[in-house]
Amino acid sequence: MLETEKRELLRGLPAVDAVLRAPAADALVSHHGTKATTAAVREALGGARREILAGGEPEVTEETVLAVAAKLLAGRGLRRVVNATGVVLHTNLGRSVLSGRAVEAVVEVATSYSNLEYDLTAGKRGSRYDHAVPLLKEITGAEDALVVNNCAGATLLALSAVVAGTSAGEIAEASGEPEVIVSRGQLIEIGGGFRIPEVLELSGARLREVGTTNRTRLSDYERAINENTRAILWVHPSNFEIGGFTESVGVMELATLGLPVVADVGSGALLPISDEPRVEAAVRGGAAITIFSGDKLLGGPQAGIAVGLSRWISAMRRHPLARALRADKLCLAALEATLAAYLEGTAREELPTVRMLHAPAEEMKEKADQLAEKLARVAPNLSIDVAPSVARSGGGTLPLYEIPSYAVRLKDEEGDADAVAEKLRSADPPVIGRVGEERIWLDVRTLLDGDEETILEAVENLDG
Repeated sequence: MLETEKRELLRGLPAVDAVLRAPAADALVSHHGTKATTAAVREALGGARREILAGGEPEVTEETVLAVAAKLLAGRGLRRVVNATGVVLHTNLGRSVLSGRAVEAVVEVATSYSNLEYDLTAGKRGSRYDHAVPLLKEITGAEDALVVNNCAGATLLALSAVVAGTSAGEIAEASGEPEVIVSRGQLIEIGGGFRIPEVLELSGARLREVGTTNRTRLSDYERAINENTRAILWVHPSNFEIGGFTESVGVMELATLGLPVVADVGSGALLPISDEPRVEAAVRGGAAITIFSGDKLLGGPQAGIAVGLSRWISAMRRHPLARALRADKLCLAALEATLAAYLEGTAREELPTVRMLHAPAEEMKEKADQLAEKLARVAPNLSIDVAPSVARSGGGTLPLYEIPSYAVRLKDEEGDADAVAEKLRSADPPVIGRVGEERIWLDVRTLLDGDEETILEAVENLDG
């Protein structure tokens, strides 16, 4: 393209003010505000300008600029989406959904003052680390508990405290840097590049690997123990499983070796599900510290929870890292409300995550049939049916666990499932399903109250 042609196209770009005066801009301004809409319009025009300078000839009008700006705005900021993927703990979609009681607790402490660090009995400063402790002790049978802002942080803090918390006499006898023993089969990486060896390095401990990827015996641990050994780390490989010729050592066996065992059980299962390790089992098995997540199988807010012997939990509480990793008042309020459901025996009915994981397939079939019938009325041009589906736990938990479910499948006349999926993602709120067999699958297991109406509206407006 000649430079004169480029200059002509650039001069033809509409002004920001002209775009904002177009009738279609009113909806964007009312929904996102003037500043955000203006910034998106400028970004859209900047993209068109770069395309022209690169030799392109985009069609640029007030309407096309607003269309690009709308897409830019739709992808910004946290917002509600409909999870129709069938993945209950969908990490990309926020994992656990809080219960009504947990939301009420968050709102109460968020919109008023609270006793976050105030002892109401003594009338003086208290500690935020005391909240949720009585509930966790009662549920798990542990001597003490600590809540921090995520499970990776809890793992780092626990290892750091164990390495630093050894008695002076024991340290004097050591001839080298402190070591933590871990099985090679448990040197895992979970989402976001979180790797156990790197966490061990950050804690100040030297990694002492034992066994092989598929087989580790108690004797492997015994031979590795020396004067520098501070602890044994046991990690549940939450997001994968190794089958076949395997052997591993449990927490109870490791506890017989006389060293503190730090057990990272991962998902925080407080109720039986598949073969997932239970938190209280690790505590009873003799783990010095048991670590788990709050926003996975437990069904609460993002949190890293440590329960165990008072000596080691106190060491974690006193460690300088504790302040950097501490949980805020909203997390603590939601966690206490979630734990209360377990104590009261209402977790299966009250906590959305637990309810979705345990709901019978027959209930899902009925739910899918009802949704399909309603969709057929609002979108007669679509091919709609109900098919058996397989839901997943997700969130790095139970990698091979299949949950029988049902999905409503949509297919348009062109058979372009990807295009339909994109339109559903562009709805307000967005509807996220999965594509397969030239259809959109809307798995009903992960639908919440109110999602059905949202799906109906989004499908009805597919051609809008």
